[in-house]
Amino acid sequence: MLKLKLLEEKVIEGIIGKKIGMTQIFDEDGTAIPVTVLKAGPCVVVQKKTVERDGYKAVQLGLIEEKPPKKINKPLEGHFKRANVPPVRKLKEFYYDNGDDIKEGAQITLEILEGCEKVNVTGISKGKGFQGVVKRWGFKGGRASHGSMFHRAPGSIGSSTFPARVIKGKRLPGRMGGEKVTVRNLKIVKMDKENHLLMVKGAVPGANGSYVFIKRADFKRKK
Repeated sequence: MLKLKLLEEKVIEGIIGKKIGMTQIFDEDGTAIPVTVLKAGPCVVVQKKTVERDGYKAVQLGLIEEKPPKKINKPLEGHFKRANVPPVRKLKEFYYDNGDDIKEGAQITLEILEGCEKVNVTGISKGKGFQGVVKRWGFKGGRASHGSMFHRAPGSIGSSTFPARVIKGKRLPGRMGGEKVTVRNLKIVKMDKENHLLMVKGAVPGANGSYVFIKRADFKRKK
């Protein structure tokens, strides 16, 4: 592992993390608070993009994990070698502000969320496979008694003579889940900087062990 310089200024919009799982903690009153435990970082700056060269401002972060990837392709190998950083599996771009001191190879930790009360967390929701309209969209369904043979079917999906087609956007059976979901304004309950752990109140999309992107809810981009 290369020695990486720690970035002191908290100027980056967010950080990459992993969902560990859910648990509960108790406050001073003894009230149980459901929390999701996230491992946020540490990350490394792989590339810095500027308005003059790339047309927009962003830093490309890579999540440092305990087990680095065994194999990477030639383009990525050259990409990491140019920045003089170890190979990583997950890359993500975040907006930065007043980041003149940001250099490739700098280490980003949970400290960038210091002073932040709420965060927005983005992840890929659990895949449920092919589902019908009752589970996928919450349709009520038909009667379950008195000889009814209409239970979980969608019913009529189109019109007759006009327009004689199914309207776009009609809620029908199909694949459920496996989509990008963002949960906003999750309250930060606890931080463990030594172990890079972040506890937020409520649920976070995705399965345990999946990647998530954590952004400051109070971060405002400057035009």
